Amino acid sequence: MFKPVKIIQIGVCHEHANGKIQSLKLLPEYFDIVGWVDERTFSQTPRLGNGCNMERYEGIPQLTLDEALNYPGLEAVAVEVPNNDLVPIATKCMERGLAMHMDKPAGEELAPYKALLDGCKARSLPFQMGYMYRGNPVFQFIQHLVRENALGEIFAIDMDMNHGYGGEEYQKYLAKFKGGIMFNLGCHLIDFIVSIMGRPERVESFLMSTSDVAPGTKNNTAAVLGYPHATAFIRACSRHASGGVNERRLKIEGTNGWVEISPVERFDNKPLELNICLKKACCGYPAGGNVIKFPPQFDRYTEQLIELAKMIRGEAKSPYTFEHDCLVHEVTLAAAGYTKWS
Repeated sequence: MFKPVKIIQIGVCHEHANGKIQSLKLLPEYFDIVGWVDERTFSQTPRLGNGCNMERYEGIPQLTLDEALNYPGLEAVAVEVPNNDLVPIATKCMERGLAMHMDKPAGEELAPYKALLDGCKARSLPFQMGYMYRGNPVFQFIQHLVRENALGEIFAIDMDMNHGYGGEEYQKYLAKFKGGIMFNLGCHLIDFIVSIMGRPERVESFLMSTSDVAPGTKNNTAAVLGYPHATAFIRACSRHASGGVNERRLKIEGTNGWVEISPVERFDNKPLELNICLKKACCGYPAGGNVIKFPPQFDRYTEQLIELAKMIRGEAKSPYTFEHDCLVHEVTLAAAGYTKWS
């Protein structure tokens, strides 16, 4: 029986930091949380308010960044600093030979992130990106269906990351990034699309603003990923009238059928329900329409973090290659208007 992995969370201000420390605390058999770092002592990059639930860190030693990077016997870090600090801090961790979970997005340039990935690969360091749907059972099931060709040739994908939380503070936060909400949230969807479709031939970006914000606030965005015989359409808007998170949807259509789900995640002790319709029976599912129910989710991140622990212990390999992670960010930068696709 392996001992729990010694881990430190660096950062408390990323939008997922509160959830990540809570998930780590739910997994004492996998992780020994030996400390945390408050990046507000050194970070000057844009962040969404303070956004920190400091009660979640009670009972865990607070460390400086230097203390964390030089902690005796440390095996892993969770990098949860603001967006534009993620790659620089993760690079410091890589240089010290630490396995890591790094949240998204991977910076406003490709080269520094690629250097980070290359460094982790050269050192054989377990590396995991925090794209939030990787541990989602429905997304994993759809990946299985696509691998088995259950839907036939995919010709259309439609997904969104709409929401209505955060108020005016969130709009001001988005204005700090050229790519707006597509940069901040679209990467979650791009990670999934690239996992089933690979490298697109075209990437078109549409960065718009709702009428009630400054023109530089790209809070109403879309992107189209073009493939030889398919299109993938992504939307992300931060002005959804009813909050949006519970209306987020995914639909994939192929020549043998389609799948659709909304909401794509829920934590209210109710099952996720995937609608599936097949022209011909496949993978144990009959032709016609069906509803597949999945057990209730209790946490967004635990599945992925357990996978990280197993990677560190040599019990599992990452299902995502360094090349995949690099491609996802390359597509994200084009979808968010930072680069032109070629």
